[in-house]
Amino acid sequence: MEAKELCAVADRLHEAGKLADAITQYRAAVRADPGLYLGWYGLGCALYTSGAFADAVAALRRAIKVSPNALPARATLGEALYALGQVTDSNRNYVRIARDAEPTLRQLALGNIACAAPSDPSMDNAAIRRAREAWIAAEAVSIVPIPRKPRPPGEKIRIGYLGAFFGSKNWMKGYMGVINAHDRHRFEVNLIADRAVPSAGSGYRDNEADRIWGITGVPNDKLAALIAENGIDVLVDLNGYSYQRRLPLLLYRAAPVQFSWVGMYGTTGIAGLDGVIGDAAVAPEAEEIFFSEPVVRVRHTYLTFDMFYPVPDVVPPPCLTNGFVTFGSLASAYKITDQVIAAWSRILRGVPNARLLLRNRNLGEPCNRADFAARFAAQGIPAERLILEGGAEHFEFLRTYDRIDIALDAFPYNGGTTTAEAIWQGVPILSFDGDRWASRTSLTILRAAGLDAFAARDMAGFVETGIRMGRDPQALAEPRRTQRARIATTPAFDPAGLCRELEALFEATLKANISP
Repeated sequence: MEAKELCAVADRLHEAGKLADAITQYRAAVRADPGLYLGWYGLGCALYTSGAFADAVAALRRAIKVSPNALPARATLGEALYALGQVTDSNRNYVRIARDAEPTLRQLALGNIACAAPSDPSMDNAAIRRAREAWIAAEAVSIVPIPRKPRPPGEKIRIGYLGAFFGSKNWMKGYMGVINAHDRHRFEVNLIADRAVPSAGSGYRDNEADRIWGITGVPNDKLAALIAENGIDVLVDLNGYSYQRRLPLLLYRAAPVQFSWVGMYGTTGIAGLDGVIGDAAVAPEAEEIFFSEPVVRVRHTYLTFDMFYPVPDVVPPPCLTNGFVTFGSLASAYKITDQVIAAWSRILRGVPNARLLLRNRNLGEPCNRADFAARFAAQGIPAERLILEGGAEHFEFLRTYDRIDIALDAFPYNGGTTTAEAIWQGVPILSFDGDRWASRTSLTILRAAGLDAFAARDMAGFVETGIRMGRDPQALAEPRRTQRARIATTPAFDPAGLCRELEALFEATLKANISP
């Protein structure tokens, strides 16, 4: 068959979900005609769908070399680069698309830039705000706020928590404890759920007074009308840019009080919100100029955790038996930028016998492992000092900490849940006070947990602390044994305390917003 015929066969296989066969046919097509754009583009898309992001990048770069103005190929290339932690290069492709594409693709590019902005080392706080306001402005063009009914006096305050992750125990352990702790005599709790509704498995304690909404597939305008019709007083977005398609719902102003709580790592870009909920660590007063909405700071940390499901027991540091220190990170691959690799490599060079264990879903693919190994090799770290592993069922995933002496944070996009899990397993996780919300998420958790010593003042201190701790492995044993008990009673693991604070905030804001 000719190259175009092979490509057509591959397209049909791709549409049928037969990725391995489609990839084989696409490769045959581009061998037959190395200048066939559709062959390289189709190959890149199939590889991306299969999770082979490094190979997808190579194929999509060939597609763009053949056809430099092919913006759909740039869009998928941006996605593949982001999955490998090459965030700045990813955004460069989206900037090109936003400049040159037709409106639909341009809006997609603006949304991707807005989402990824806090994790892009080349963007500062001002650039993050500009990116988010640009996307929100484009979304707002066709949205008109909807009318609301007057609030009947004397009723319970109706809180609506909007979320797409109510079915995920890992995600919800940071928020479900607060929701469970609400005083049902004063508040009616509405859980407005995309994808999966809350369950005991995701930490929800069923209450007959609560209302659970399944809204998967409901358009934002229809959902806004339902929120207004049902008299939701306080709408709290739990998605942020982690489930971006719902964020424009807040532009309808369907509830008299609207807050964004999580998933933002910076401004929403929406000027009409009553506030984004943070704290002094992640959003200091000096940085309020970088927010479109008010910043509402809680007393300790805006993140508190309820470890409501079984986790492994804490074990002694592995260095005591294997003779070398193992640094590690279970951060998602998209957080591991070249700057992160350079800093981690400096620590490894300072502790010559140490190993580095990385585990995440994307490292399950051989080409992705090879990509990360090559980036470490460029920093002078040979492959034999690396342990690169793919994902696992969550209990088994957490058992990876049994093989880690010292965890290392990523930046500028820190861990959140990852940080809480590391310290709960007794493992020190080293971080530092960064230049934006996303690079201070670990800082707020560590401070609230009484583990300030793990948060350095800057990147140089982060590297120095890693080297110092790596050279004194015997000092790791006793703190690890007692850490879980020590942090369990701190604000980092006190969702009821945060709930009381949020209830007071919701009441006061509603009173102010509906007063004559």
